[in-house]
Amino acid sequence: MTGLTPYSPSLLGELDAFLLELNAAAAEAILPLFRSDHGLEDKGGDAGFDPVTKADRGAEQAIRQLISQRYPAHGVIGEEYGRDREDAEFVWVLDPVDGTRAFVAGLPLWTTLIGLRHNGTPVLGSIGQSFLGEIYIGSAAGSRRVGPDGASTPLKCRPCPALSAAVIATTDADACFNPAERDAWVKLRTASRLARFGCDAYAYAMVAAGTIDLVVEAGLKCWDIDAAIPVIAGAGGSVTDWPGEAVGSEGGQVIIAGDTAVLGAAVEILKPAAL
Repeated sequence: MTGLTPYSPSLLGELDAFLLELNAAAAEAILPLFRSDHGLEDKGGDAGFDPVTKADRGAEQAIRQLISQRYPAHGVIGEEYGRDREDAEFVWVLDPVDGTRAFVAGLPLWTTLIGLRHNGTPVLGSIGQSFLGEIYIGSAAGSRRVGPDGASTPLKCRPCPALSAAVIATTDADACFNPAERDAWVKLRTASRLARFGCDAYAYAMVAAGTIDLVVEAGLKCWDIDAAIPVIAGAGGSVTDWPGEAVGSEGGQVIIAGDTAVLGAAVEILKPAAL
């Protein structure tokens, strides 16, 4: 198999189609359990509440099974079942239900995150919200939303020349930020037009869709962000760490921005709190 680049359209098309299959398999495992008996467990223990459900586990199992059948040489990194062949040329990075807290609360803001790395670089990804029938897919070839009827619409981040005009988001500033990060967030929120909370990776999709301008998170794992990087890039946006550099292979502090002007303003505020 040749390398995945903008110059290998047949391979990109093959993997893009497979990404839709993976989303369908995940949806089949998840949707019967949404707003139903999802089997909530706490895997956090002394570290604090960290929910997991039968949907998280069932969806990751379904995705892994398809990958092993279709591409047995590919590696997998998943939130629920760990790392397998993570040094392979192609590695899938999975969060079967990102936003499990929203899931158990019955809120359709959770997503299925599926990313693909080629030689360590995220090159293809999807943010799927199967209850709404949406999949946001991106690569170097561009990004699109696939709706409930299967029709595709191109995605493009919107211009936002100043932080004062920006709609921004984070998941939970109280639970996810340390004191320095929280102080930086407060400065950012004060300088922005509007802030929204609790949307997890669905907010990332909205940056690609051009309805949110900036998302700031901290403490992310690779499976929380890898899938979003190609989606945002393909829509013309940027994903960086808080100092404005490329996000590391294990996640961390992350900025998702639709416009470089807003990204620069955010980095100026957030960089002093960077780890």
